[in-house]
Amino acid sequence: MIHLEFYKPEDFSGVNYTLDDVQSQYTSTAEFAIERIRERNDGKGFSVTIFENENPAGYFALDFGDDKFDLTDNPESVLLRSLSINPDFQGKGIGKAAMSLVDDFVKKHFKNCNEIVLAVNENNVSAYELYIKVGYVFDGKTRMGRSGPQRLMYKKL
Repeated sequence: MIHLEFYKPEDFSGVNYTLDDVQSQYTSTAEFAIERIRERNDGKGFSVTIFENENPAGYFALDFGDDKFDLTDNPESVLLRSLSINPDFQGKGIGKAAMSLVDDFVKKHFKNCNEIVLAVNENNVSAYELYIKVGYVFDGKTRMGRSGPQRLMYKKL
């Protein structure tokens, strides 16, 4: 069973995995994202661990900081970033299941949030298709990212 919990330091060994060269082009490691949130220390970034049963199987961050305004004008939105699944757990539908749970997780913990935004690299077709399947919308807006053009996507809550 897949479930989401706010990241705890004891999750680190389970989310400290290495992504292959292709995946590394499109997302940062959990370690990098956790450190970025810690250094920023503004209370606007939240790390989330994806669990399969009791095993940490993936990671993403929810960012309420100003970076989201590159994707939306909505002050009540959150930027979902740094999503990854441990390679040992990939291909089992964990990413799709986790993304299906994000809406309720955000609504439960962040009552004022009414939109989730994200950017996905145009070449990352599998991630794009996943986001479409779980209800994200791409209305043609793009931006240049660190590894090329990115599609800007959103989901109203």
